[in-house]
Amino acid sequence: MDKAPSITDWVKPGDKSGEFKRQTSVFRNWIENKPGAEFPPEKDRYHLYVSYACPWAHRTLIVRRLKGLEGIVGVTSVHWHMGERGWRFTTPDENVPGEDVTPDPLHEGYTHLRDIYFEQNPQYEGRFTVPTLYDKKQKKIVNNESSEIIRMFYYAFDDLLDEEHKGLDLFPEELRKDIEEMNEWVYNDVNNGVYKSGFATTEEAYTRAVTQLFASLDRLESHLSTSSTPYLLSAPHLTEADIRLYTTIVRFDPVYVQHFKCNIRDIRSGYPYLHRWLRHLYWDFPAFKQTTQFEHIKKHYTKSHAQINRFAITPVGPVPDVLGKEEEVLAVRFAAAVGKK
Repeated sequence: MDKAPSITDWVKPGDKSGEFKRQTSVFRNWIENKPGAEFPPEKDRYHLYVSYACPWAHRTLIVRRLKGLEGIVGVTSVHWHMGERGWRFTTPDENVPGEDVTPDPLHEGYTHLRDIYFEQNPQYEGRFTVPTLYDKKQKKIVNNESSEIIRMFYYAFDDLLDEEHKGLDLFPEELRKDIEEMNEWVYNDVNNGVYKSGFATTEEAYTRAVTQLFASLDRLESHLSTSSTPYLLSAPHLTEADIRLYTTIVRFDPVYVQHFKCNIRDIRSGYPYLHRWLRHLYWDFPAFKQTTQFEHIKKHYTKSHAQINRFAITPVGPVPDVLGKEEEVLAVRFAAAVGKK
């Protein structure tokens, strides 16, 4: 186990490009509702390991709540701190905010998420990532790719759900092409763009990434300014596009602006349509607010990334983490008042 790669090597040592390159997820099996499936949908068979700090894991928590899967798929969140051995579970004497932040309930004595990966393969050499979807019956990792886990959650368990949750379609047929097209550039430029900016080890790599990030935020602002509904793509209701973007935007002002040097503008004062969209999701949908744990988010980034924040000091602001639905920063309120005169 001690030969595992350092999870804190965000840019490969010796890579002169200075660019952060995200590794591909390894476990890519599916829960399928069909005869002979290796992983059929069953109540209380699967367990989801997450971190409230991680935007990728956050997607799965949101969808799990939206689809009413709380009583079907169990969940455990790791501690917010990530050290040399990766994500760790809390100990019984720790009091960390958030539901299901506990020691591993399935494996007595496992202290880190990596223990589950080595259970699968003692020679495993990849990263130990969240989310990790685990099959309790076969004692196997099913999948550790968030974009695939959320799509399993959309439909695989529908036969076990009530009509309300079964009827919620987050990936409607008529919008799939548009969602897929938006996913591609939002993932590369925004979801991953903040990491490319923050983990860059050369000025050139940072400038290239942060410039593209804000060009794409401008593009999203334009999309929302012309949307005929409160959602991306003028969708009549929430879709995957909103969920995948939310987990980055809700972290933007509290973390990415200062910690990842994404400071050309912030959301609350620089992007009025994105800001309104963010607050609508956060305040009007419990699945978003209840799965957003700012203590995990702020402490994870600032206290786990020693190469960025040597003294592990967590900034106090911005205050509050999310403004109220009708609140604005003082400059925006002043500009609005002057405009009415």
